[in-house]
Amino acid sequence: MRHKYDRNRDYDHESLRDEREYGFYWYSALWRILRPALVFIAALMIVFGVVSVVWQKVNDAFLSPIDPADENEIAFSVESGNSLTRVSKNLESQGLIKNSTFFKYYCDFAGLGQKIQAGDYLIKRSMDIFEIADLLTTGDGHPLTTDITIIPGETIENIAAYLKGLGVFTDESEFLSICRSGEGVTDYYYVDELLRKGTIDGRKYLLEGYLAPNTYEIYTNATPLSIIRKLLSQTDKVFTADWQARADELNMTMDEVLILASIIEKEAKKADFAKVSAVFHNRLAKKMKLESDPTIHYVTGERRMSLRASDLAVDSPYNTYRVSGLPVGPICNPSPEAINAALYPDESYVAENYLFFCSKDPDTGELHFSRTLDEHERAVAIYAPLWQAYDAERGM
Repeated sequence: MRHKYDRNRDYDHESLRDEREYGFYWYSALWRILRPALVFIAALMIVFGVVSVVWQKVNDAFLSPIDPADENEIAFSVESGNSLTRVSKNLESQGLIKNSTFFKYYCDFAGLGQKIQAGDYLIKRSMDIFEIADLLTTGDGHPLTTDITIIPGETIENIAAYLKGLGVFTDESEFLSICRSGEGVTDYYYVDELLRKGTIDGRKYLLEGYLAPNTYEIYTNATPLSIIRKLLSQTDKVFTADWQARADELNMTMDEVLILASIIEKEAKKADFAKVSAVFHNRLAKKMKLESDPTIHYVTGERRMSLRASDLAVDSPYNTYRVSGLPVGPICNPSPEAINAALYPDESYVAENYLFFCSKDPDTGELHFSRTLDEHERAVAIYAPLWQAYDAERGM
């Protein structure tokens, strides 16, 4: 039977050998092996703990979502040409990230700085910076808004086709229906006035002339009604109180001004707007028919320089070769410059009683103005071959 270790016990050679083989020295050797491993593990745990604490602080301060529970989507736009610094600052100012500088450094370090795509995004405050960076660099920024440009002189049907071509809507029938009837926009005073006065009989589109040309930002999911209302609201801004006062001086309604402006828009280049306006004012004052070719183009859908007898005879309240005074409605949506010209015709041309004009060059739009019918007929004889050649080139 072996004795438990007693430090006061005397060792003989045999017992010492036994202790070394079975006792204290065996454990000592094991400890020498385990000690470095335990020290390494302890150090690793300390380092891990420090790193965990540091990571948690970094995560809390820079990386984590603003509000993990907030699932509301917030619109965020990256405009073309925006720098990474600008995008980072915009994200922070909208409360989507905690630190713009850290976000910028992360994107630079990860090689994402040049990959952020222009577009409109929906970002949640529950997203961390990695998710946000990934979203902005995928190129999948489906726009929330888009720009549309309504060109002066375009008709409602032109505008509808343009919007359909952009993919704003797939079917223009609702847009055209609202423009035809005014349904949903009668709170605009001039639309209500047209309906109350019953001046729309024979009119192709009630709202023709009232969709103000301009560039607009619209939502990509905008309805036809919302687009029309935006364009009508611009008309409110364009047709100022001063213009209304001037219309009153001329004894003209807003609608009559827009009708005349729409004809001026289609007849001339901007430089000749006021002169053409003077001709029409003079003809109206003398109760002469306006005899404007674009009013026939509006009915037939063809832009012929040389009108045929059948064109001149077309039975329509828009045909100013048949009806006296202004046609039943505008034939396009005129620019502010054309409206201004309708209100302020060239005074010298009014005073000198210019009553005629014709095209000198169909390609440039340059016009020749005449005071008398004889002068006008001589000009027509000179320039008519150019009109016929123009039509022939276009297969008309």
